[in-house]
Amino acid sequence: MANKYAIITGASTGIGFELATLAAKNSYDILVVANEPLIDAAAADFRQFGTDVQSVNADLSTIDGVDALLAAASERQIDLLCANAGQGLGHAFLDQAVADWRMVVDTNITGTIYLLQKVLPAMVARNDGKVLVTGSVAGYIPGAFHAVYNGTKAFVDSFTEALRNELKGSDGVTLTTLMPGPVDTEFFDRADMLDTSVGADPNKRDPADVAKDGWDAVMGGKASVFSGLKTKIQGVLANVTPGSVLAEQHRKMAEPGSATD
Repeated sequence: MANKYAIITGASTGIGFELATLAAKNSYDILVVANEPLIDAAAADFRQFGTDVQSVNADLSTIDGVDALLAAASERQIDLLCANAGQGLGHAFLDQAVADWRMVVDTNITGTIYLLQKVLPAMVARNDGKVLVTGSVAGYIPGAFHAVYNGTKAFVDSFTEALRNELKGSDGVTLTTLMPGPVDTEFFDRADMLDTSVGADPNKRDPADVAKDGWDAVMGGKASVFSGLKTKIQGVLANVTPGSVLAEQHRKMAEPGSATD
């Protein structure tokens, strides 16, 4: 019998890389994707675990990119989807180019929900399948100097909660939202946030630990998981703290130059 089959997006580095490693270690054949050639080198690393590994370099901010990913699956049954691809963008919103914030919106929202809409119907039809979506505790916090990103994660956190409700009755389908806090990945470099307090923080979580939290949650059928005690506390407090206070706190973390303040 063929191994179970998993798709992991944003798998070239960080949380996605670690999720793909866990999938391969757990005998899933995997299809990994990222919007950079580094995904091919990552795929070579995953092959050490003895499963079939495919890699696709595709822009998941576009419908065509998601379609290219799904075409690469060659109509195999998708048992697990880790929708992890995401894009950040630091600095003040008024200083951001339209193309840059559109990439954040289209990667984090459009590409993610289109992928879910294409993959979930088959899972629901057979009442079997697992989906892990990477949201963020940032979705609970008005993100001054990271406003578009936090807004997109607010959408993802809310959307997945709503979709779980719509999927009631499909008990064999697991939809889990992973909500990390700051993680020690290339994210802050790519978002041009290394000169910020949060970007320069040496105590960010290890992506392997975050991926393990998400993996255990989706395999255990959990609805959502905050990764790490500090992140969980942050999420709880965000529900009772005024938005203006949260935005000011976020400004202190994400304003350019705050790392040297």
